[in-house]
Amino acid sequence: MTWENLFKFSFQVGTRYFFIAGLAFLIFYILFKERFSGRRIQTKMPKMADHRRDIFYSVITILIFGALPVIFLTNDAVRPYTQLYQNISDYGWVYFFLAFPLMFIIHDTYFYWTHRMMHHPKLFKLFHLVHHKSTSPTPWTAYSFHPLEAVVETGIFVLIIFIMPVHELHLAVFFFIMFVYNVYGHLGYELFPKRFHKTWIGRWVSTSVAHNMHHQYFKGNYGLYFLFWDRWMGTLRPEYDEKYEKATASKADKAKETAQALHEK
Repeated sequence: MTWENLFKFSFQVGTRYFFIAGLAFLIFYILFKERFSGRRIQTKMPKMADHRRDIFYSVITILIFGALPVIFLTNDAVRPYTQLYQNISDYGWVYFFLAFPLMFIIHDTYFYWTHRMMHHPKLFKLFHLVHHKSTSPTPWTAYSFHPLEAVVETGIFVLIIFIMPVHELHLAVFFFIMFVYNVYGHLGYELFPKRFHKTWIGRWVSTSVAHNMHHQYFKGNYGLYFLFWDRWMGTLRPEYDEKYEKATASKADKAKETAQALHEK
């Protein structure tokens, strides 16, 4: 491992983090906070201390994530044993595009089971507590991991490059989309439309509401991109539909609901 390569890859990961998470934070928490208030999932707003903690641990995560490409992509003693390939023509364009959904399915499966594992009482404080200190997450929470959890998260990179042929473009696109969706999951606001969770596609998609509930209640909703495993394993929180409908209700409906609740009191 060379310090030059470590700086290079960490800079790339860090630039992605601060640009995407920073842009999302600027839009939803500063510039258009009131405009998007109707899409806010929790009324509780994070404090400045939460942002500082999230960014601090994210910088550590960035360094760990930056070390992986150095070990596996630039190390001539390791790279020959991976399934990385350079010419798209080696496997063709059909495989090139079909590899993406396969990568996301593999990642979602890896994430679900490692995530549940880190919620085991004997592992939670050691691995996952840092991430759950953000009970009302923000875009900055996306990479806020304890170093041990960051190592677990990097496992998907190692798994993919050893079990399936991947081009470097696969990795670049995959990790870009992964981080964008990760920021969305921690956004604190729901972007999908009303009743999306009831559509034949939406019922299998892990929304910002779903992951926000996981941070709020600590149990259930363990998936990253999808709800396949949560539905199959019975870990989808029973009040998910209600929470989603409440987060995506119109301002008029929310005002009517508030007025009715006050009247009942």
